[in-house]
Amino acid sequence: MNILFYCPFKFNLKSKNLRSLGGIESLNIELAKFLSKSKHNIYLATYCSKLIKQKNLTNLPINYLIKNTSKFKFDKIISSNEPKIFNLFKFSDKFLWLHNKLPIEKALRKKKFFSIIMNSISSIFVSNYLLTQTTNVYNFKKKIIIPNFLDSEFNSTKVNFKRKPFFVWSVQRTKGLSEVCNVWKEIFKKDNRVKLFIYGVDIKKLKAHQIKEYLNYNIFFMGRVSKKELIKQYNISMGMFCLGYDETFCLNAIEAFSCGLPIITFGYTSLSELSKKYNSFIINDFTAIPKIVFKILNLNPSSRSKIIRYSKKFSRNYSLKKISSAWGRELKF
Repeated sequence: MNILFYCPFKFNLKSKNLRSLGGIESLNIELAKFLSKSKHNIYLATYCSKLIKQKNLTNLPINYLIKNTSKFKFDKIISSNEPKIFNLFKFSDKFLWLHNKLPIEKALRKKKFFSIIMNSISSIFVSNYLLTQTTNVYNFKKKIIIPNFLDSEFNSTKVNFKRKPFFVWSVQRTKGLSEVCNVWKEIFKKDNRVKLFIYGVDIKKLKAHQIKEYLNYNIFFMGRVSKKELIKQYNISMGMFCLGYDETFCLNAIEAFSCGLPIITFGYTSLSELSKKYNSFIINDFTAIPKIVFKILNLNPSSRSKIIRYSKKFSRNYSLKKISSAWGRELKF
């Protein structure tokens, strides 16, 4: 069986700066590599400069693929957010892997609407929330929910039960961050033990005096770092702010859980599906942050251990091995 993963972003299998890759790119690489260990021929089409061959896995430049469609015959095509590729392959089974919302206005503006309507497409949603947010006008052949998965580094990490009074923010988007920091400044303006580490946010966009001011309140902007560094931080921290304004799955939360790190969240969007009694602290507004932070700081060893163990156990539901089985059932491997 020949299977194409179509991911229209600029990267390849040998991308050196993997920390700069977004979730969609990383998921395509991980899943394509995993499935290539089977008897099937897996192709990954990206915006890259040359063809890369690794056993049963071939990384195709998108421009080359489009110019030479007659050379390829795919039994299955899985495209991330981009249905236009389906127009070129009439007889393939087509799956639109939806990671983000696709309202009709956006689909028309991006010239995706008619590709969805004209092709017989099954849609794979990463959460029930995303399914409910997608219009029925698209009339997909089949609607499937397959959640995202942990990559091997997070999945294999061992949890640490000795924690420091550290908290983390690791979402690239900054909505809600200034409010969190303002509350933090009020709570801990005289306490040097409790620290907040901000990851993912582009520190180049912040002014030097802003970063310096935040240091006075033990708020540290760390920028984008490797998965190894994140795992180290998650494994010594007590809680992570993961508000969930526009998350369609929230891989950050699952990664935190894999390190035994509970989240502080509004429980919005897809976080309502991931937030359970022992892995999340749900708040209604920013004024509730002090109470929750102090609750986490004052947990007794038994309660903290219970949260750590539960979070780790919960994250195993999203291992690549388990999620790939769901893919196998839907793709009829």
